Amino acid sequence: MKASIAWLKSLTPTTLDAQGLVSSLTMAGLEVDAVVSIAHPFTDVVVAEVRRVEAHPEADKLHVCQVFDGVREWQVVCGAPNVRVGLKAPLARVGAQLTESVHIHTAMLRGVESHGMLCGADELGLAEERAGLMELPGDAPVGSTLQAYLSLPDHALDVDLTPNRGDCLSITGLARELGVLTDASFTPVSIVPVAATSTAQLPVQLEAPSGCPKYVGRVIEHVDVTRATPLWMVERLRRSGIRSIDAVVDITNYVMLELGQPMHAFDREQLTDGIVVRFAHPDETLVLLDGRTVVLNEDVLVIADHQKPLALAGVMGGEHSGIQAATRHVFLESAFFDPITIAGRARRFGLHTDASQRFERGVDWALAEQALERATALLIDVCGGNAGPTIVTESPTHQPTRPTIRLRRARLAQQLALSLPDPEVTAILESLGMMVTQTSEGWLCEAPSWRFDLGIEQDLVEEVARVYGYNRLPTSLPAQAISMAAQPEAVMSVRRLKQFLVDADCQEVVTYSFVDPALQAMFEQEPGVRLANPIASNMAEMRRSMLPGLLEACRFNVNRQVGRIRFFETGQCFVPEADGLNQSERLGIVLMGAADRTSWEASRPVDFFDLKGLLDGIVALHGGAQLQYAEANHCAMAPGQTAQVVCQGQPIGWVGRLHPRLARALDLVKPVYLADLSLSPLLTGAVTTFEMISRYPSVKRDIAVVVPEDTSWGGVQACLESVHDERLRAIELFDVYRGDSIGKELKSFALSLTFQAKDSTLDESEIAGLMVMIMTRLKTELGATIRE
Repeated sequence: MKASIAWLKSLTPTTLDAQGLVSSLTMAGLEVDAVVSIAHPFTDVVVAEVRRVEAHPEADKLHVCQVFDGVREWQVVCGAPNVRVGLKAPLARVGAQLTESVHIHTAMLRGVESHGMLCGADELGLAEERAGLMELPGDAPVGSTLQAYLSLPDHALDVDLTPNRGDCLSITGLARELGVLTDASFTPVSIVPVAATSTAQLPVQLEAPSGCPKYVGRVIEHVDVTRATPLWMVERLRRSGIRSIDAVVDITNYVMLELGQPMHAFDREQLTDGIVVRFAHPDETLVLLDGRTVVLNEDVLVIADHQKPLALAGVMGGEHSGIQAATRHVFLESAFFDPITIAGRARRFGLHTDASQRFERGVDWALAEQALERATALLIDVCGGNAGPTIVTESPTHQPTRPTIRLRRARLAQQLALSLPDPEVTAILESLGMMVTQTSEGWLCEAPSWRFDLGIEQDLVEEVARVYGYNRLPTSLPAQAISMAAQPEAVMSVRRLKQFLVDADCQEVVTYSFVDPALQAMFEQEPGVRLANPIASNMAEMRRSMLPGLLEACRFNVNRQVGRIRFFETGQCFVPEADGLNQSERLGIVLMGAADRTSWEASRPVDFFDLKGLLDGIVALHGGAQLQYAEANHCAMAPGQTAQVVCQGQPIGWVGRLHPRLARALDLVKPVYLADLSLSPLLTGAVTTFEMISRYPSVKRDIAVVVPEDTSWGGVQACLESVHDERLRAIELFDVYRGDSIGKELKSFALSLTFQAKDSTLDESEIAGLMVMIMTRLKTELGATIRE
C-alpha cells in the first residue's frame, strides 16, 4: 500500500516528519518498506502562462514563446509539441535547480536567447515517461510556486501490511491509525448524499447471498466520460502507484484508495434487464478487461445480467460491459463480498488486482453506501450527469456482525506486566473505534465494522499494547536454569562428518528437496511423493535419494567446464511407506574426474576404491563398525561395479559407478562414482576405551586359501573374525589369484594374519593351534582348502 504523506496529513494533521511517521507506523505493526520522494527537490519553478508562440527563425522544431510568470513576461525557447497560447505549464526560471546536476541559466538556442525552461512532468520527477510539457489546469494560479500548488515536497510511504490489517489498505484507514498513534485529530472524508435527479435504476438479484450479502448500485445518466480527470486526483493516484486511465475509472480507483472500498463502473447500455449476483455456471466463459478469456467454475462468484456474466466479483470486470469512449450512462457498483468466497480466485486465473487484495482481507461491510455516495458526487462533479436512486439489495442474515469482546483488567495486567489506569485503557479502545462499556472486571468492547481481525480477548490485549507502545512496556529476562545438552560419546556429529569430507578435498552442496520426476525415475523404480502445487514442472516430486540433486549439480558444473568434481550433501529424503512417509537423513557423494589435483605427474581418474576409502574413513573417525560391501545391482549403477553397503548386518545404502546409459543421458563423459547412504549408521560408533599396548612381540603368518568363485572376501573376513580369539590381532588381504592350477570356478585369497598376546610371548605350539582352529573354521563354513 503506497500512501502520500500529504494526503494522509490532510485527514490527520500531525507535525511528524516522514521519519517520525515511519517510526510510529512500524512500531505499531505496520511496517514501512520504503519512503519514496514524489518529485525531484527542484527550486524556483512557478505556474506560468504561455501568451505568445512564434516559430524559431533557425529551427523548425523549436518555438519562441512569451511566458508570463505572474510578475513579467519572459522569452523562452521551447521544443515541446504541445506548447500553445493559453497553456499553463511549469516554468523553471533562471537560477532554478531541477536536480543536483541540472541548473537553469540564460542560454542562446540557435541564435535566440532563452530565459528559463518550460518543463515536462518527467523533468520534475513527476512522471517516468516524457509526454511534452506538463499541462496544468486552466484555474491554476499564475505566479504561485509549483511546490505549493502540488503540495510538494511530498513522500510516499510503502506500507507492508500483514493479512489481518486490510482496514489500512486505504488513506482513511492509515490516517485513522495515525490519529490513534500520534494523538492527532482524525477528520474523516466528508460525504454528502447526492439526491436523485433521475428515476433510472437497475434491479438487482442476490442469488448467492452467502458470497455477496450486500450489493449497492446506482445509475448515472448523461455523463461525459471524455472529460479530463482533475490534476489533483491524477496526482494523488500517481503518488499511490496507480496510473490515470479515464475519468470514470480514475474516480472508482480514487474512492478505493481514499475509503478502502473497491468499486466498478459498468456501461449501462451493455446490461440486459438487471444485475444478478450468482455463482458461475460450469464452463462459463468471460473476457476480462485485460483481454484474456477465462473459463469459470461453479465456485467462482460473478456479477451477471440476465444473459451473460459481466465481471469476476471482487476481482476484475469484463471487457464487454466496461466503460468506453462512447459510454453515456453508467451503472456504479459498490458491494460487500465474503472474503472466503473471493480468496484464491484471482490467483487461480493468474491475476492480482487491487480489488482482490482488499476483498480477500476483508472490506468494511458498512462502507458500501458511503463509497457509492462519494463516487457519485465526484463523478457528477467531473463528468456531469443525473443520478438515479441508490438501490441497496442485502441479506442481513448473511452479513457480519460486530462481535462483543470481554477484556479483563487482570488479564491485561498479566499479559503486559503493567497495570494501566482504566481511563487510559478506555481511551485507547475508543480511539480504535470500539464501543466500550466498563464493567467490574474490565471492559466490554464492540469491535468496529472495519476490524475483521478483532474477535477474542487476546486481540484487545495486543491492540492496547500496540497503541500504548511496545517500546514502553517493561522488559525482563526469563529466569531459567540452563543445562548443557548431553553429547553421547558414541555418536559423531554431522558437522564432524562434513569436516572430514571437506578435509578430503570434497565440497558440500545444497540442492532442492524438489526434483524433476523424469530425472528421479532414472534412479528409482518407484515414484516419489508428488507435490500438489509445485513451483515448477521440473520440481514436482520430493526426492527419494540424494542422487538426482547431486547429479543435476554435477551436470551443471560439467557444462561450465569443471572437469574434477567431489561433491557431497546431507539432507532428508522422502520415501512413501505403508504406514506413512519415511523422512530419513541421508548422505550422498559424487566423484568424477582426476583423483588428485593437477600436479607435475599425470593424475589417475577416480575409481570405486576412492569412494570406498572415503566411507571407510568416516566410520574410522569414531571407531564404528566396519562397513561391508556386498556385490549387488542397482538400476542407476553399472553392473559389476555396484555394491550394497552393509553396517552391522543391515543394508544402509549403495555405492558404485553411474550406469553408462544414464551417463549418456546426462551428457557426462567421464566415469562418475556415486554413494547414497543412510546417515544415522555412519554417525553411530563406539565409546573409546583404553587398552594397554602389548609389550610382547607379534607374529605373522601368511596363508593362501582356495574358495569357490562366488565367495567374497567379506565372507572370508567375517569367518576369520568369528573365531573371537583376542590373540588374532589383524587380517590383511594382499593377493587374489585365479588360474588353471587351482581349477575352474575357484579362486585363491592370499592373506596375512598377525598374532600377539597381551601377557606373554607366543610360542610355536600356540601359533600352530591357532592356525589349525582358523583353517578348520574356513573349511567348515566356506569349504576352503590350503593352496600348496
